[in-house]
Amino acid sequence: MQFASIITGTGAYIPNKIQKNADFSDAAFYEPTGLPILAQTKLVIEKLKNITGISERRYAPAHINASDMAAVAGWQALTDSAIDPETLDQIVVAHNFGDISYGTMQSQNVPSLACRVKHILGINRPECIAYDVLVGCPGWLHAVIQSHAWFKAGMAQKVLLIGTEALSRVIDPADRNSMIFSDGAGAIVLEHQPAKIKGPGILGCCAQTHSTEELSYINMGKGYKPNEEERLFIKMKGRKVYEYALKQVPLAMKECLDKSGVSINEVNKILIHQANEKMDEEIIRRLYGLYGTTPPQNIMPMSIQWLGNSSVATIPTLYHLIQHHKIAGHQLSEGAIVLFASVGAGMNINAVCYRV
Repeated sequence: MQFASIITGTGAYIPNKIQKNADFSDAAFYEPTGLPILAQTKLVIEKLKNITGISERRYAPAHINASDMAAVAGWQALTDSAIDPETLDQIVVAHNFGDISYGTMQSQNVPSLACRVKHILGINRPECIAYDVLVGCPGWLHAVIQSHAWFKAGMAQKVLLIGTEALSRVIDPADRNSMIFSDGAGAIVLEHQPAKIKGPGILGCCAQTHSTEELSYINMGKGYKPNEEERLFIKMKGRKVYEYALKQVPLAMKECLDKSGVSINEVNKILIHQANEKMDEEIIRRLYGLYGTTPPQNIMPMSIQWLGNSSVATIPTLYHLIQHHKIAGHQLSEGAIVLFASVGAGMNINAVCYRV
């Protein structure tokens, strides 16, 4: 009997605290050299919006940590799937910074976020193993690929896969790129079930790591404002990331489709990591260009305009919103082909082709 890796439930935690672009009006931004940016802050904000598409983003309230958001999203996914939580074989949480209490910069990774989530959800079964995945922004999609491999090895049947991040607690207020990042969590339940002809399931995967000159494109670095307390913040070489993504991500997405035996014309939706609207649009154009064609309208739903870049949470949150009819003009009918793709620190790239 053939089996398939099938998404049976989704969930998300979207913080209620909205940080609009106008909320940065009083910010003083600096160059990496420590020199102040002379352009008016209003113009800096407008330029970032024009490039990234971001008008607002969400920040977690002070009493909520990444593991708390993960537990909420995870519980929603479990409820949506209607499975008994005690039948889970694994809980996998993708993140990059662990729990960071509000007002601090200390990452807490012991115990793992997955173990914390298991505790919060009250799951007792010892055979349900809990562990974390750190692969930059592609971490959640990496967890999907990893669980698919566990299934094929006969080592698991039901897993809860969560992406969670509180990036608002690791951003440098003197860095204009701080306006890109946000908080949130997304989750799915993935099950290994008997396959049906043309039924749901993962059709193919691709994953790559480029860690030579690309290693420091996204890293941790000192704040840009001179004479400030020496702390490390998330830093991004925007131009380098942009050029790298445009060159490498379309190739990885094509490799995934080719492995899946799926034509580009069969793809109904592309859910790509929400990092930069213009970059994502160009990635899609270049992907279709590899096939000598142009992308159809409405192929790529976006949430970055109002949710910002929540790293590992962006794709599972977007998928959840679409499945629950929260993204206008986008839906996934039975049998639809979805191409997931992500790129981030490492630099890492991955892609998964999935039939709904």
